[in-house]
Amino acid sequence: MILSMDPSLRAAVIIEWRGLAERKTRADRWQSPAELVPKLMQRLGLREQLHETEMIEVWSKIVGEFIAAHSAPVALHEGVLYIRVLQPALHYELEQISKPEILRKLKKRFGGKTIRDIRFRVG
Repeated sequence: MILSMDPSLRAAVIIEWRGLAERKTRADRWQSPAELVPKLMQRLGLREQLHETEMIEVWSKIVGEFIAAHSAPVALHEGVLYIRVLQPALHYELEQISKPEILRKLKKRFGGKTIRDIRFRVG
């Protein structure tokens, strides 16, 4: 007569019979990538770089094609987004007139903690 036995019980009996040390089962530490990636990026200090990459990708949607063709985000550092502008006239337009609206759109998209200010530089 053959008895069916739970596989974990069978393994425990074989380990005991062989005289081996009992294996300790580890708790399931599996996490989904959606949970793990943000934590990993934070630990590696890459979170700000991810936001920087996202801002570069959405820049033309936020400011429009004309301004995007003559300017580009170059860095995000401690909540300040640095924008390179090609012409002094456009620099004046962005700094004096459009900055509050652009900043509002960026904060709406990325949050106030991610972006606090924008600095425009000609070059």
